[in-house]
Amino acid sequence: MNEGALVGWAVLFFGLILPMAHVIVSPRSGRWLPGPGSRCPFGPRVGWIVLIIMLGPIGWLMYMRKRNRPPAPRAKA
Repeated sequence: MNEGALVGWAVLFFGLILPMAHVIVSPRSGRWLPGPGSRCPFGPRVGWIVLIIMLGPIGWLMYMRKRNRPPAPRAKA
């Protein structure tokens, strides 16, 4: 395997595969299914996975930043 292919596989592995695996197995990622009364068909964990697929390592950094904050207060309906 030449050096360029090795770099490509490393970017794929460390930029997409590992961050997605982290979101999938982390208990702090949220639920797979949406909450009751939600109008979105996806849960928070699926949303984070989509962000990582679209943005790569930037999406994972957004996830890491968000998971260390307490949840925002919800408005009364």
